[in-house]
Amino acid sequence: MSNATTAATIRPEEAAHFGKLAAEWWDPKGSSAMLHKLNPVRLAFLREAIDSHFAADPKGLRPLANRRALDVGCGAGLLAEPLARMGAAVTAVDAAEENIAAAKAHADGSGLTIDYRHGELAALGLAGFDLVTSMEVIEHVADKAAFIAGLVATVAEDGLLVLSTPNRTTASRLLLVGAAESVGMVPKGTHHWEDFITPLELSDLLAEAGFAMGNPRGISWSPLKGLHQSDDLSLNYIVTAKKHDGVNV
Repeated sequence: MSNATTAATIRPEEAAHFGKLAAEWWDPKGSSAMLHKLNPVRLAFLREAIDSHFAADPKGLRPLANRRALDVGCGAGLLAEPLARMGAAVTAVDAAEENIAAAKAHADGSGLTIDYRHGELAALGLAGFDLVTSMEVIEHVADKAAFIAGLVATVAEDGLLVLSTPNRTTASRLLLVGAAESVGMVPKGTHHWEDFITPLELSDLLAEAGFAMGNPRGISWSPLKGLHQSDDLSLNYIVTAKKHDGVNV
């Protein structure tokens, strides 16, 4: 096993920051309100990617039936629960014990069976997942190359990886860090602009791990549309990746 897959990726201060928000995670008007607004946009992209990659029926309610899904950096389960409702056998991992406790409680109350785990991804021995997601997580880790290597190691041979993250641009510094945190849309200390990653940097990290990145879609905001998919990558973007086979994804 390479050093990349064994290096620590969890930043204790980041885990503590998000752990303090656990109790409010499922409150759409609480400290995670922005995630609640972001989730439908991510899910729309994800559903299209699932249907395309697995040749699923776009009208079907359970496109992940008989498939295994892993959500890394799951928080209190905001994405893991929809994946379970899509039919997947879901495992979800987070760095904060408080988040895992909140996630388990909410899943139990919703009648969903999700295998929640706490700890360093590479140490959990997870592998063979048809779908692996990690949304708004890579900007918080201590070692991005090790994190990507850990993610890639969990994906099945013909599986799909989906990531979303803020872009490191002037616009994201002004809006995602400056404006959003100053007006309380995002809890102070959530984002550190210098840790944001550009699409090119992410593509290079994935390539080093043997994965090819698809064309990223931007997640933008406007007064009329709110958060929505767009061609503008300047704030945030979401992207698929799969094992490199010499053909663009």
